[in-house]
Amino acid sequence: MKFAVIVLPGSNCDIDMYHAVKDELGHEVEYVWHEETSLDGFDGVLIPGGFSYGDYLRCGAIARFANIMPAVKQAAAEGKPVLGVCNGFQILQELGLLPGAMRRNKDLKFICRPVELIVQNDETLFTASYEKGESITIPVAHGEGNFYCDDETLASLKENNQIAFTYGSNINGSVSDIAGVVNEKGNVLGMMPHPERAVDELLGSADGLKLFQSIVKNWRETHVTTA
Repeated sequence: MKFAVIVLPGSNCDIDMYHAVKDELGHEVEYVWHEETSLDGFDGVLIPGGFSYGDYLRCGAIARFANIMPAVKQAAAEGKPVLGVCNGFQILQELGLLPGAMRRNKDLKFICRPVELIVQNDETLFTASYEKGESITIPVAHGEGNFYCDDETLASLKENNQIAFTYGSNINGSVSDIAGVVNEKGNVLGMMPHPERAVDELLGSADGLKLFQSIVKNWRETHVTTA
């Protein structure tokens, strides 16, 4: 399986993503600069965290107009796995690929520390290696990770089982403790915590590696056949 790591001006977690895939997962990965227009040849797309375009106007608001973004939307429409972490999550919201919006953290402070997440849906291609209700430790690093949506959208997320992860303890004021959601099709995941920073026990946790393993497992089941 071959992954693309989208690199935007201001990205600062692209190297972490690359390391997670190449060195820990053992799969192919390439950086794709934001000025490119095609993602042909890639099986999965990763949008890393950071401060794309300095987070001017609104987090992810400028990044949505990058040349590569139509190809990201096309990959999502084709059913390929698309993962957006932190700023990547915000970008996916701006692209209209995921619901909701991000507000400033409730205490208006930047939060950077490991947190407890609860797996709410273990049936997505990103979470199949976890168990429903499993508690995992993944670090966060954000100032605007307060997930918000209206009551109608929240009801829809719950009805369609689109809430992938919640915080064990609500750190930022997110509606219903939401830390990560998938689209209705289940192939696009946005999450504020950083699984790519939790892929080895030397980093304090390897719980994030299961997310990447889940993606590969699903891809093998749907693309690899034996004679």
